[in-house]
Amino acid sequence: MNYQQTLQYLFNSLPMFQRQGKAAYKANLDNTLALDAYFNHPHKQFKSIHVAGTNGKGSVSHMLASVLQEAGHKTGLYTSPHLNDFRERIRINGTEISENYVIDFVEQNKTFFEKMKPSFFEMSVALAFKYFADEKVDIAIIEVGMGGRLDSTNIISPELSIITNISKDHTQFLGNTIEKIAIEKAGIIKKDVPLVIGQSTKETKPIFINKAKELSTEVYFAEDNYHIDFALNTIDEKQNFQVYSDEKLVYPNLKIDLLGVYQKFNLLTALQSIKLLQKKAFQIKEEHIYKGLSNIQKNTGLKGRWQIIGHNPRIICDTAHNEAGIQEVVNQIQSIPYKKLHMVIGMVNDKNIDKVLSLLPKEASYYFTRANIPRSLNENELMQKANEYNLKGVAISKVEDAFNLAKKEAGENDFIFIGGSTFVVAEVI
Repeated sequence: MNYQQTLQYLFNSLPMFQRQGKAAYKANLDNTLALDAYFNHPHKQFKSIHVAGTNGKGSVSHMLASVLQEAGHKTGLYTSPHLNDFRERIRINGTEISENYVIDFVEQNKTFFEKMKPSFFEMSVALAFKYFADEKVDIAIIEVGMGGRLDSTNIISPELSIITNISKDHTQFLGNTIEKIAIEKAGIIKKDVPLVIGQSTKETKPIFINKAKELSTEVYFAEDNYHIDFALNTIDEKQNFQVYSDEKLVYPNLKIDLLGVYQKFNLLTALQSIKLLQKKAFQIKEEHIYKGLSNIQKNTGLKGRWQIIGHNPRIICDTAHNEAGIQEVVNQIQSIPYKKLHMVIGMVNDKNIDKVLSLLPKEASYYFTRANIPRSLNENELMQKANEYNLKGVAISKVEDAFNLAKKEAGENDFIFIGGSTFVVAEVI
């Protein structure tokens, strides 16, 4: 098989949550543990950092990977989902896993996979761990797929556990309250492994404190130890921050090349994590932090986070897809001057659609569409539901056609936003 045939085999023969949803979800670690044993426990052959949370875990993972790369560490990075190519999920120092490695991995283990029938995600995690072990990475940043307690990544014994924040998402799997979701995500906390919490609430903070106490580990709340008053956008399209700790300016003029206003929370989470890594004798100097954070996209290939893809009209896409993420995006949209707003929006069918639609701007022209995956919500159904919230527009079956119509209708002083689903953004990018 060539690479495309290999991917087709994986997509067709292994259940894939991103495409199929609930049918691909496994509520246990049985397959993961069996795969780990079959490949001789590759995760034990490299150090790791485990990153969970509802929003921001991808950005924090890429921030840490970029800084560690700049510090000279051979750094693995496992994230999901991918936007355009499966290989985006598995990188070392920003370079994607090779097509040949993926082909060989599948061909050599095909018989075992067909007998076991792992999910697509379970297989992907096994592939990543084996690749990182074979390539002898110094450390790997491992992003949780969903939840934490029963996630396939949750067999590692990391140097550091990170939970960015908790909000409602994947409630059919993780629970329908913030407390239940926090308990699931707290499942990544390990005995004697330091824990970083990015953002907490009165509901979640006691859960994390109690779990950490139960496992004899220290918990560090980034928002209590660092703060940023405001950010300025620079002429080279970066954000510039003054970062304080105990009223002392500790990182003056710290730039990041991610433009979402919400990234300030992820930045503080990353800085708290870096401080703990330094205590663990990782050689990370201030220059590595500055250089790594200002070159995240270049170093790691991160895409789709408040990404500018056009000017005159301004065109921006963002992969935010749940209530909390969309609220941050809408806040930023409202802070930008424009003549008219155009929203190219698609969603998957297992999200809280009403909550998201209730947050979207009323004064905009909408282009309701559907990404090319089975989980996508029908564009006509989305438009009908949106009408209940006074969101007016047209339904267009293909993302490309919806985007092209928005560009045709928009004037040079207008603003086009693309989002609602990672998969809509993927097709535009």
